[in-house]
Amino acid sequence: MSFDGSFTHAMVHELQQTVTTGRVSKINQPYANEVVLTIRANGHNYPILLSANPTYARVQVTEIPYVNPPVPTNFTMILRKYLQGAILKGVTQAANDRVVHLNFTSRNELGDQQELHLIIEIMARHSNVILVDQASGKILDAIKHVGSDQNRYRLLLPGAQYITPPKQDLDDPFAGPRADLAATIREFPNRDVLAGTLQHQYQGLGKDTAAALASALHQPGDANAHFTAFFAHFDAPQPTLTISPKGKTSFTAFPYPTEGQQQTATTLSQLLDTYYQDKAERDRVQQQGSVLIRVVRNELKKNRNKLKKLQRTLAETENADEYRVKGEILTTYLYQVKRGDTSVTLPNFYDQEKPLKIALSNQLSPNQNAQKYFKRYQKAKNAVSYVTTQIEQTQANVDYFDNIMAQIELAAPKDLIEIRLELQQGGYLRDHDHQKKAKKRRKQQISKPDQFTASDGTKISVGKNNLQNDKLTLHTAKRTDIWLHVKDMPGSHVIVHAADPSEQTILEAANLAAYFSKARASSTVPVDYVPVKRIHKPNGAKPGFVIFTGQKTVFVTPESALVDQLTANNTK
Repeated sequence: MSFDGSFTHAMVHELQQTVTTGRVSKINQPYANEVVLTIRANGHNYPILLSANPTYARVQVTEIPYVNPPVPTNFTMILRKYLQGAILKGVTQAANDRVVHLNFTSRNELGDQQELHLIIEIMARHSNVILVDQASGKILDAIKHVGSDQNRYRLLLPGAQYITPPKQDLDDPFAGPRADLAATIREFPNRDVLAGTLQHQYQGLGKDTAAALASALHQPGDANAHFTAFFAHFDAPQPTLTISPKGKTSFTAFPYPTEGQQQTATTLSQLLDTYYQDKAERDRVQQQGSVLIRVVRNELKKNRNKLKKLQRTLAETENADEYRVKGEILTTYLYQVKRGDTSVTLPNFYDQEKPLKIALSNQLSPNQNAQKYFKRYQKAKNAVSYVTTQIEQTQANVDYFDNIMAQIELAAPKDLIEIRLELQQGGYLRDHDHQKKAKKRRKQQISKPDQFTASDGTKISVGKNNLQNDKLTLHTAKRTDIWLHVKDMPGSHVIVHAADPSEQTILEAANLAAYFSKARASSTVPVDYVPVKRIHKPNGAKPGFVIFTGQKTVFVTPESALVDQLTANNTK
């Protein structure tokens, strides 16, 4: 489901009951298009996410952790100037449109009271977060600046007069049904056709909401009563996540008549955290990690091309013996070779005297032609050792960057910090001046790996990047602990903090190893496990690379529900 006007109505109702009269305690902008206001209300801190993301625009209370940039943006500084300590008087919606107003009262620099509106416009790629002074109606700032070259109807720039988005000539469904509702239902007995008609009559109906409303209106009984009852659900929601038979997930304010497995959440905000956690995380990683992704892709392309060339060179060296044979045959039959010939056919005493045609240079003497073949043989022979070594090193580079790419794909935004540091330490990414200065002030600390707890209470640690993996496996884990890793593909190092864990704990840890690897979407994934004392890091090996012996292997299918359970166990 999209975050349509009707869902917005339900969310506004939830926020009114939760955070109204609260005070702004923190303001952060962890991502380019998203702001988090922490509201202190009723003795609890509520992080309100205001997202102008082109794909995932929304407003909600969120419990998903985030990492702030080292330097706050200009928009963050403006919000802090005007809203730090402000009281949230109310949360309102413009009719049934996807426009939400957070109405604040605060004190200006002179101590005078001022009224401010923080407006969230949820409009796909046109989504925005705008701070407006109520008295003057002027924009103080916006998370996205929109000039006249982008929109002639209205400017979204500091100092410009705030103009509401163009209104649609549609009815607000929460004001009640139209007088012609019954006639409309009779005219369109087909549910899908009726749903499309309702979308053109009432404001804020997404495709699935319109379809659910059409189904309700086709039920026996009074149509007006069905209409009113349908929209009453948005004021007393039952947050529902639906997983279709094809695995597609959708969220609704209450259960819609659709196929699939449905599960409920306590609040709409919890529902959105569940739905968006992975989708939004991937989007944020793509945004914040764009430079890292480009660097890794370039390195992969460069090393894969180099590997192909080396393999071609190695294939050519397989002809080395052919050069030696021709050199020896020419040496034996020099008296039959004339200077100026471009080729000669001689008996091959290595192959039952069969005739062998040998190409010659007409600029060289017979003996010089023979020596040329010996030199080519020696060169090819010497190249085998060099090329083989180069192939091994280049293949190791391909594996390394393939591993980095997999880590980025599985990373949370906070994990990108250490991946960036690793690439900088390896010389693949330039270290900016401000980062160099920061390093002089303090040494970069490696963050702790993710923690999980097995069903029997055993602690399990999972490294999310190579620097974490090295620290976890080589410095933190005990020699008697058990180390796990998905077999023959990129993945996290997993440590079971026990010398003799149960079979169930091994399987749970193996599930974590498979889930936090490139095999997340696969089934029957092989996972190796071995005591830490059998792990060894070769001298000069890249971060995250280890070798081991004496491992055992189990096969598991990654399950997100189990990962969630092991995470929940850790908080008990």
